[in-house]
Amino acid sequence: MAVSEQIKILCVKLNISVSELARLCNTSPQAFSQKMKREGFTPADLKKVAEAAGCKYEGSFILPDGGRVTD
Repeated sequence: MAVSEQIKILCVKLNISVSELARLCNTSPQAFSQKMKREGFTPADLKKVAEAAGCKYEGSFILPDGGRVTD
């Protein structure tokens, strides 16, 4: 699933608009929308989005032996 779709689902679950989430991230809704269209979020951006939304973001590779590679 694309990151932009995950963000839209997050907004639905939190009962906020994407524009409101953008403002919580101290970003203009227009800039946020452009990042969503380009799928241009970095792991640092996603952590910022999670923090603004009051949740946690985990981005990692999970190896076959259960080990993790995280940022």
